[in-house]
Amino acid sequence: MTDPGRSRLQRLGVPALFVLLWSTGFVGAQYGLPHAEPLTFLGLRMVIAASLLALIALVLRAAVPARPAQYGHSAAVGLLLHAGYLGGVFVAISLGTPAGVSAVVVSLQPVLTVVLAGRVLGERTAPRQWLGLALGVAGVVVVVWPGLTAAAGQAGALSTPGLLACLVALASGTAGTVYQKRYGAGVPLLWGTAVQYAAAAAVLLPGAVATERMTVRWTGEFVLAMLWLVLALSLGAVLLLMLLLRRGTAAEVSSLFYLVPPAVALEAWLLFGTVPAAVSLAGVALTAGGVALVVVPRRRPLPVGQPAQ
Repeated sequence: MTDPGRSRLQRLGVPALFVLLWSTGFVGAQYGLPHAEPLTFLGLRMVIAASLLALIALVLRAAVPARPAQYGHSAAVGLLLHAGYLGGVFVAISLGTPAGVSAVVVSLQPVLTVVLAGRVLGERTAPRQWLGLALGVAGVVVVVWPGLTAAAGQAGALSTPGLLACLVALASGTAGTVYQKRYGAGVPLLWGTAVQYAAAAAVLLPGAVATERMTVRWTGEFVLAMLWLVLALSLGAVLLLMLLLRRGTAAEVSSLFYLVPPAVALEAWLLFGTVPAAVSLAGVALTAGGVALVVVPRRRPLPVGQPAQ
């Protein structure tokens, strides 16, 4: 007999761990980008992650994709999620776009995902979930509002190239999430993700050769940032994302990204002593409530005469 309390803890624990790990990626990027250009940094990360994951898959004798189409699907997800989404975020940060601006733009992903998933996957969204999506967007705006107002007075902070990079990240992340949900269910997890990273590296590194000097200052700060992004993000958070997409709907999983900006704000408070404004704390509560409306199943009334479990 299963323990309902333990089962509920497992359902909540995996998404919470994903949000925690994913949110640290913004901190890692800000630590590493002063020492390497964005495409160079991200391309190296993809090469290292693909190599490590392939080695792990070999040691564990993990299943390999059974059909050539599965390699193609994995490569497509890699181009969208890792080259497009992460590349857009890294480029935006390197251009000086404030984290708050990036968070607001990318926070539209759950809404776009719901619209696209409805057409492509046939997923139906309940009215309370639409309400949750709207509350999530509002909560993210409230969380980052102090940073947005501060950034508005900085010359060049809201540059057009930076905003365009954010929009590329938004579109790629949305398409990648829906594509993975549509075609990734039967792809072996370890080898499929390794192919994703290899495909992303095959695009990012030529892009770096064409547009960057590809100089890297191998400081301790850069090495630590790279290690964290590879181990915690590429081998931790991304694998959790793949698992979550296999278990839940695209709308439910993408709504978790609403919690990333509040998590970043709380991490800045704990790590750097940056005290969040009271309005930001209110935004955290609003965002959490919105996500709950999307992902928490609605309780159905028990039939008359049936006892509660």
